[in-house]
Amino acid sequence: MKQKRTYPFSFNHLRRRRKQQGVTLVEIMIVVIIMAMIAAAVGVAVLPRLNEARIEQARTDAHTIRSVVEMYLAQRPNADCPTVEDLAREKFLSAQARTTDPWDRPFSIECEGDEVVVISAGPDGQIGTADDIR
Repeated sequence: MKQKRTYPFSFNHLRRRRKQQGVTLVEIMIVVIIMAMIAAAVGVAVLPRLNEARIEQARTDAHTIRSVVEMYLAQRPNADCPTVEDLAREKFLSAQARTTDPWDRPFSIECEGDEVVVISAGPDGQIGTADDIR
């Protein structure tokens, strides 16, 4: 009687294993498409919040500059309305303080009597429009 030879592994196992070793182009494309969809969803969710954050930052910076202008005018009762550059030059604003709005445009300061108004042109960059930040 002829004895059947046994191997510690089968050839079918090797064939299956060889097929499983590589990654196909289709699998890579599916992963790339899923990642692109996630990036697009994050972009849609984050971009509106970025604009809202810039508007809030402009409000905060305008409020800070307004307080500094009031202090400047209290120390110099006969002085004209200062500019942001005047405040920075005379060290009323610290070196780390923002002197421009989040869109890198200068703030406008208006003084009428005791009333001080600091204005950022807002996202559109034009003073006198509905998106101005005071």
